[in-house]
Parts: sequence; structure tokens; C-alpha cells
Amino acid sequence: MAEQIHFELVSPERLLMDVEAAHVIVPGSEGEFGVLPGHAPFMSTLRPGMISVFEDESQPPKKLFLKGGFVEVNAKGIVVLAEDSIDLDTVDAAQLDQDIKNATEDLELAKDALALQRAEAKLAWMGPLREIIRQA
Repeated sequence: MAEQIHFELVSPERLLMDVEAAHVIVPGSEGEFGVLPGHAPFMSTLRPGMISVFEDESQPPKKLFLKGGFVEVNAKGIVVLAEDSIDLDTVDAAQLDQDIKNATEDLELAKDALALQRAEAKLAWMGPLREIIRQA
């Protein structure tokens, strides 16, 4: 068997994934990057986007949408601390479009800084999710 890297995906509520992987593709804040066994240690922030976990190179990857977070690569493996994750198979594209429309209206009608910040935060991850859904 090929060399593997230990991968953990953690949300604020629970451990979402704990597997040995051939490689992982992560949506870094400066662009996507891949992590293979033996990768140099580093930390990065994540932007909203798709994470792909290849447990076996001969099989399709497990893919999840991440709203953002942090990633640490070290000698033990890779740990992703995600704000939240979404299984693409559970996304209703029509509902997502309606949610984006509602958040856009909330942004336009915001009466204070908190309402403005909430609407901007929703749109910051909903737009990238919509693009990924359209490409699928």
C-alpha cells in the first residue's frame, strides 16, 4: 500500500472525519493546495471552498464544502478545523438560490452594523457554494 497521511476534519461540534489518506486538496486562503505524506509543516487559513480527501488514489475523493477555518500540517498529519462543512449531496440548488436572494436583501436593508455583518458573512460562503454546485 502507498504511503498515507493521517487526516482529521473537525467542526466546533464534533470530529467529522478521521482517516488515513493518500492526499488531500484544501481550499487555502491564497488558493488550493495539496498535502501528501511527508509534507513540510505549516498552518494556513481556509477560504470557503471544496476539500477533497483521497483515501485511495484509485477511488474518487470524498468531497465536502467548507465555510472556512484553519489547517495545520505537521509530522503527525493534517488537521482541518472547519467553521462548518456541507455535504454537496444535501444541497438543494433552488433553496440555495433563494437563501442568496434573501441574504442580498438583508444586506441592502441592514439597519445596523451587526445585521450588515451577518448578511455579508452568509454571502461570503453561499456564493462559492453556488459556483461549485453549478460546476458539478
